[in-house]
Amino acid sequence: MDLFDILGPVMVGPSSSHTAGAARIGLITRLLLGAEPAQARIGLFGSFQKTYKGHGTDKALIGGLLGMAVDDERLRDSLRIAGERGLQYSFYNAEARDAHPNTVIMDVDGVDGRHICVKAASVGGGEIVVEAINGLEAGFTGHENTLVVTQKDAKGMIAQISSILSANALNIATMKVFRRSVGGEAMVIIELDGNAEPGLLECLEKMPGIYHVAYVAGKTEGY
Repeated sequence: MDLFDILGPVMVGPSSSHTAGAARIGLITRLLLGAEPAQARIGLFGSFQKTYKGHGTDKALIGGLLGMAVDDERLRDSLRIAGERGLQYSFYNAEARDAHPNTVIMDVDGVDGRHICVKAASVGGGEIVVEAINGLEAGFTGHENTLVVTQKDAKGMIAQISSILSANALNIATMKVFRRSVGGEAMVIIELDGNAEPGLLECLEKMPGIYHVAYVAGKTEGY
């Protein structure tokens, strides 16, 4: 346990779970989308759907989507700002068995036509877990610098990605690989010891068989 676990995050309140965690989920969804959001359909589970207006969860989720961090004072006005930026959004009550009570599904379209669906949970103290991306299992927290690569499931793809990371002097802390089907869409989630530079992401995106590359800078990088 460290000091953060005891004191909690520096944030715009009132709740670390319902506000700070929600803002982090919104912000990570924006980073994974890789574009300015144009439309969002947001499903709320459990306590999120019961208290989201009173605890500012709606403002936090939308603020995160707009690029606001958990301590951004503009979170309080995020719904108004969303209107000014042309972001259309709606909330609905979602249901699922065995879901964490602070779970949300972010179904978002970007201005460039890109689409992403993120299922994530705010697990307390501002901490979150990204459980799934576009229906594929994910299971990362955003604590570490995290590379999310969507690709074709083909032989040698993981080796090529690892080789590019090594050539950029980046060490892999953890790696998880999930696929929809043999030879279908797959996703590799890599937590890095160092920071991925824009040039690395561009290099990965140019690889044959790579559909999309997203990068989430960990908390130590100012996230």
